[in-house]
Amino acid sequence: MKILLIGATGTIGKAVATRLGAEHEVIAAGYTEGDVQVDLADADSIKAMFELVGKVDAIISTAGQARFAPFNALSDDDYQLGLENKLMGQVNLVRYGADYVKLGGSITLTSGVLSRKPMAGSASISMVNGALESFVRAAALELHQLRLNVVAPVFVKETMAMMGLDTESGVSAADTAIAYEVAVNGEMHGETLDITNYI
Repeated sequence: MKILLIGATGTIGKAVATRLGAEHEVIAAGYTEGDVQVDLADADSIKAMFELVGKVDAIISTAGQARFAPFNALSDDDYQLGLENKLMGQVNLVRYGADYVKLGGSITLTSGVLSRKPMAGSASISMVNGALESFVRAAALELHQLRLNVVAPVFVKETMAMMGLDTESGVSAADTAIAYEVAVNGEMHGETLDITNYI
C-alpha cells in the first residue's frame, strides 16, 4: 500500500513508520521534516500536501498539538492551539483527504486516552480528543467509500521518560504502533481504537 503518514517524525509517528514501512510505501509528512511538509493549522498547506502526494491507499495522522496546563492557567491562545491544530487540523485531513484515498482505503486519526480518563491539567486536550472521537463516529456514517477511525493512545513510555515521569503505566511507541496497523488492515469504521486492546 501507499500510505501518507502525517506526524512521521514524532515519537509515535516514527514507530508507525517503522512498523508499516517494512511492507508498505510510507510517505512521511512533517512540519519541517519528512518527504513532504505540512502545517496542520493551515488548510491551504493541507490541500497543497494532498495535491503533491496524489492518490494513496491510506492516510494516518499521529500529529496534532494541544496544550497541557492547569485549568486556571489555560489562555485563549492555549485553547485555540488545540482547536486549530489537533482538532481542525485532523478534521481537515478527512475533509480534504477523502478524495485522495483510493476506494476501500482508510484514514486513521489520533486522539488520546484523556478523552475518557481525564486528569488535572488536561481540560484542553481532553476536550479536543473527545471532539475528534465524536467527529469520527459521525463522519463515518456518511463516508462510504473509505474507512475512518481514530486511535486513542495512552501515555507513551518514551515521552514519559523525557518528562521525568515513572514509565510503568505507559506503553512503548512500538506497541502503540500496533493499533495503527490494525486500523489500516482491519475492517472497523467509525471506531475509537483503545491501544490496550491490541498489546
